[in-house]
Amino acid sequence: MGPEGWAIQLTKLLDAAHRDGPDRYPVDVRSLALQYSAQRFPDAPIKRVEADDLVGFEGALLPGETRKNVWGILYNSKQTAERARFTVAHELGHYLLHREKQPKGFWCGEDAIVRREVEGIEKEADTFAAFLLMPLHDFRALIPPDHKPTFEELGDCARRYGVSLTAAILRWLEYTNRRSVLVVSNEGFARWAKSSGPAFRSGKFIRTRASVFELPVASLVATMGADVDPAVVVRQAAGVWFDEPAEESCIASSRYEMELTLLHLGTQSARAWISEAPDEEDSFDRFKR
Repeated sequence: MGPEGWAIQLTKLLDAAHRDGPDRYPVDVRSLALQYSAQRFPDAPIKRVEADDLVGFEGALLPGETRKNVWGILYNSKQTAERARFTVAHELGHYLLHREKQPKGFWCGEDAIVRREVEGIEKEADTFAAFLLMPLHDFRALIPPDHKPTFEELGDCARRYGVSLTAAILRWLEYTNRRSVLVVSNEGFARWAKSSGPAFRSGKFIRTRASVFELPVASLVATMGADVDPAVVVRQAAGVWFDEPAEESCIASSRYEMELTLLHLGTQSARAWISEAPDEEDSFDRFKR
């Protein structure tokens, strides 16, 4: 069974157990990992889900030191509750999908869990976490595919699912019909950026792996920085971000000293820009579910 299949199976169990009650969301992924593994795999259950001081890592799935047939999930104690929930779900994905392939366990860094910039088994664990914590049928009911959401609306989704705002935006970008781009920046430079499928296919993406991307001088995020008001929406002229106008809104995170910029482009048919395709690491395909 693939990552989507495992997540959908667990989602159906949770839906049936809670019947859309007030405690359906956010998913109590810690209890789910402990209880489900004990029932489904009694010979190799998860016995621990705990915070730890993981230097250089966000999470880990490890076999027991004395009992190799039991497992434990660790998450970085410096994470917020929202990031920790996604980390535990990511490691649960490894447990369900990959523990027999890699019996010595997994150590997962920021690229795999926060930025979600990975391929292979890490991508599969990430897919599982997103499907489990933010079920597509529920998310689409809150923000339809054609809707142009504000930071307030996306923040409401993040609170509902108990995940970070970044995770909620990335999930929305996976299914939206709109051409939109998320830019994560600090100190005047983009750390990374993600485009929706329609935006990517029309050639609207930002390279951050192979080259340094300095924020446009006229952009709202460069002008306001940490003082930006997320309720403010500025219509930028062609040439500021891309070769066409874009609506820009921003929000700053004092905790992580980063800014999130959301760019909404107009509707138009997608074009193939094969000669201008971004580096492999920046491909939207890594987020395809």
